[in-house]
Amino acid sequence: MKKYQFWFLTGSQHLYGEEPLKEILNHSEIMVDGLNKSAKIPGTIVNKGLVTKADEITKVMLEANNDPNCAGVITWMHTFSPSKMWIEGLTRLQKPMLHFHTQFNKEIPWETIDMDFMNLTQSAHGDREHGFIATRLRKPRKVVAGYWENDRVRERIGGWMRSAIGVIESQNLKVVRFGDNMREVAVTEGDKVEAQIKFGWEVNTQPVGKLVKYMDAVTEAEVDAQMKIFTEKYDIKTDNIEAVRYQTIEYIAIKKLLADEDSKAFTNTFQDLYGMKQLPGLASQELLGEGYGYGGEGDWKTSAMTRIMKVMAEGLEGGTAFMEDYTYHLEEGNELVLGAHMLEVCPTLAAGKPTIEVHELGIGDREAPARLVFNGGSGSAIQVSLIDMGGRFRLIVADVEAVAPLKDMPKLPVARVMWKPMPNLEVGAEAWILAGGAHHTVMSYSLTAEHMRDFADMMGIEFIHINKDTTIAKLQQELILSDMVWKLK
Repeated sequence: MKKYQFWFLTGSQHLYGEEPLKEILNHSEIMVDGLNKSAKIPGTIVNKGLVTKADEITKVMLEANNDPNCAGVITWMHTFSPSKMWIEGLTRLQKPMLHFHTQFNKEIPWETIDMDFMNLTQSAHGDREHGFIATRLRKPRKVVAGYWENDRVRERIGGWMRSAIGVIESQNLKVVRFGDNMREVAVTEGDKVEAQIKFGWEVNTQPVGKLVKYMDAVTEAEVDAQMKIFTEKYDIKTDNIEAVRYQTIEYIAIKKLLADEDSKAFTNTFQDLYGMKQLPGLASQELLGEGYGYGGEGDWKTSAMTRIMKVMAEGLEGGTAFMEDYTYHLEEGNELVLGAHMLEVCPTLAAGKPTIEVHELGIGDREAPARLVFNGGSGSAIQVSLIDMGGRFRLIVADVEAVAPLKDMPKLPVARVMWKPMPNLEVGAEAWILAGGAHHTVMSYSLTAEHMRDFADMMGIEFIHINKDTTIAKLQQELILSDMVWKLK
């Protein structure tokens, strides 16, 4: 993530004289250096110095737009920067913006404070002027307030950076669809042209027959080398090694085809496997574990979001994976959701070392596929669903608490994850359904709702958050108001 730059602009004016401006610049250099040394900051902050005139501001904003390594701009008004000089620059800025409301000193120097100090240390003054013009311009931005050496403040800046990096990934993302979506399913459909306009995604179909040709070209030596890796990473609990080798062929072929198409995400469907002996299971799971996006049954929106969220979560603890709500445990007072999928849950969610097993699938009319079997870990997580509302996209995020499965499930040989929706299953499930959330989601133990809210704000899409404070009455009101607002946009 360090390859992505975030340009730091310090606002001031010449009213204070040249010597004070040197001191202001020195303060910003110390702050940027301190922020870059923090483990909470995933990108690289580049100090672009003082801006004190309208032409300087506009120039640097245009340069930010044109620099592919610049993922966002951070502004800070050390003193007082008259906001009319920012109008053109802010209007023309196309990169995500964070307004950092802080000051160089932590405490008031009670014994020595004088008017010189007051004039030179007035972020409380200058940032309000800056805040007004951004609001007046209806400029989307993140505002983070607090002392620059505080870990929580740095964590919030770092979270915004992750969302901005997700935007860059989104704008350059290509999704390969092997076949169409599952027949007659509504939520996996969507407007791919609008998605490319809004998110930058290129979503195109590649024939399954083309993938089969890639599979036919895989050599025994390639399979042997990858099988050695699988043996070291996982416990193989099957005598059907040929099924595992076949998944290995699929894995190598899909990865090569994605590389040739410059793609980092893909979908497939069990209804279109012509020329293939198995639905990709282990193959898809291993690719997910390496950071590729995936969506089952042709769900290209979830595939793209899986890839984006994996990039956003890079370096954080916990996993991020394609997920599906399957069935409920409705024990009173301990209501839980059991999530899984036919085969394709990412091993980054595993609580222990996954096993490779081969079992009948019961769907897809193909040979028994090899897959990774494991239980998911416990901890706070989110579920994310992007849906097409017709005319706009809605990003739904639900807070959940993942738990270890209550008992063994020896006859369910797939990846299994259990969780409690917030505030409880009854309200959480009703809220999800009222918001139109899909049965496919991206589940992340790494990211939070704030990461996804920032991403939605940067992308200019609707955001709905289901959490511990959600009530059905409040959510229904929010959905009504949101529908009215977004129809006006």
